[in-house]
Amino acid sequence: MALGNKKMKERVAKLLNEASENAPEEFKALAAEWIANKEDADKTKEIAPKLREAIAAGAANGCEFCKELKTLDHYLVKRSQWIIGGDGASYDIGYGGLDHVIASGEDVNILVLDTEVYSNTGGQASKATPLGAIAQFAAQGKRIRKKDLGMIATTYGYVYVAQIAMGADHAQTLKAIREAEAWHGPSIVIAYAPCINHGLKAKGGMGKSQAEEKKAVECGYWHLWRYNPALAEEGKNPFSLDSKEPNWENFHDFLLGEVRYLSVKKAYPNEAEELFAEAQKMAQIRYKSYIRKAAEDWSNE
Repeated sequence: MALGNKKMKERVAKLLNEASENAPEEFKALAAEWIANKEDADKTKEIAPKLREAIAAGAANGCEFCKELKTLDHYLVKRSQWIIGGDGASYDIGYGGLDHVIASGEDVNILVLDTEVYSNTGGQASKATPLGAIAQFAAQGKRIRKKDLGMIATTYGYVYVAQIAMGADHAQTLKAIREAEAWHGPSIVIAYAPCINHGLKAKGGMGKSQAEEKKAVECGYWHLWRYNPALAEEGKNPFSLDSKEPNWENFHDFLLGEVRYLSVKKAYPNEAEELFAEAQKMAQIRYKSYIRKAAEDWSNE
């Protein structure tokens, strides 16, 4: 859909150039302004109404190019293109497709709803499932740490990447989505998404998913950050760590607040404590790596 939209905008630009050859100066100026700003959503919103009027006038005067442009004028405002998928479609079975899309360099946005399991097919373990969590095919708790999809995506350098959790920080969530939309290139926003397979024990269950997101960030289970290539182009560090220092002593209690972890403790009490300690250790290692990333000096890059 994004590539199709891009092709149609190229067609509009071609027709505008052709229509401008024998058009009034006002039409030429509007056409040139649109072509120069066709990737800018705010600018195209300003130009489109005036350009539509000019195209309609040209069509009424017999301009064949304007007649065709009238059928394409819904492409005059830059569209927001988003691909939405779960962690299975992003971390795991669909990763090759996701990697192909971000490697294309096209101006598309990807929102990953990270439930940490294959929610749609019954809760099987995936590469997004964290160490220690129980899931189908990981009945004794997963023994391998979670894949850091976001950091993998940052290695391209030209991909906007962010990790968000709306319940933990509304402002950071909105800022990340706006920055992703503004970046003229691929972007991926990974959102922590509590799922029925987590087995939230808090009163209200899934009705308290926003509160669960807040707890996840506060204890260090999930981290908030942004990687904006636009800053790198200015000689600034593109990585921003938005999470505060976690309250690590609450990490263990957070795990026990979800059935996917509590079940491991009930069935395998001895192994559970080792797994949970290792899960916290992995979360701390990941957080320290983000601190180092945020402290990098880009002034001489």
